[in-house]
Amino acid sequence: MRSALVFARKETFEILRTWRVFVLPAILLLFAVTGPLIAKYTPELLSAVAGDQFSSLRLPTPTAGDAYGQWIKNLGQIGIFALIIIYGGIVSGERRSGTAVLVLTKPVSRVAFVVVKAVVNTLYLTLLLAAGTLVTWGVTALVFGDAPGGPLWSSALVWLVLAVFYLGLMTLFSVLVPSAAGAAGLGLGLFVVISVAAVWRPVADWSPGGLLGRASTLAAGTASDQVLWPVLVSLAVAAAAVAAAAALFRRQEL
Repeated sequence: MRSALVFARKETFEILRTWRVFVLPAILLLFAVTGPLIAKYTPELLSAVAGDQFSSLRLPTPTAGDAYGQWIKNLGQIGIFALIIIYGGIVSGERRSGTAVLVLTKPVSRVAFVVVKAVVNTLYLTLLLAAGTLVTWGVTALVFGDAPGGPLWSSALVWLVLAVFYLGLMTLFSVLVPSAAGAAGLGLGLFVVISVAAVWRPVADWSPGGLLGRASTLAAGTASDQVLWPVLVSLAVAAAAVAAAAALFRRQEL
């Protein structure tokens, strides 16, 4: 247990001392600040650009729900893409650099090596999402004058489950594929497949494919039906993926 805690500390310092501490936070901060502004001023920009050509069009008045929807939309597309690319080498990167060999000469098991990495980075994602959601909440309040917290935080939590799902899969892919680019390509391909398959209602109702749509619905302030099963299935698959990654890593040569 103590060795696992020591390794968790090492993993935390590695995040803070490498490019990972800048890239994902910068992306989330950009989305958090610009999302409410885009939602607020897009109708005015369209009217200014279109001029009299579309003067008869009546665009709906933007609301805080539009700002929240923009936040979730950005997270669900570019945010997930960035997560998949960043974590393509979560395990294989340490194997290539030789760090894994050094760590595993200490009293750290291979299972702990994989599991601790997944847990620490899940906590890291949770903190980043909480910070970004707080910024979105604050900017929305400034821009719109009204920012109910329930829709924003419930939708953010649903997105977090989706992020944990892909982090678990990338942990497994990083063990299976020695190349970070190859693992990321596999993850992006799966993302596309799941997104397309979610058009079919059973997939949306019973798999991670339905999480993004339900997060958008919650962001708009509308109660979403059947959120529980996609959440439970996503967390179960993430846990199973990490367990499979740990089991496979035990049998691999370093």
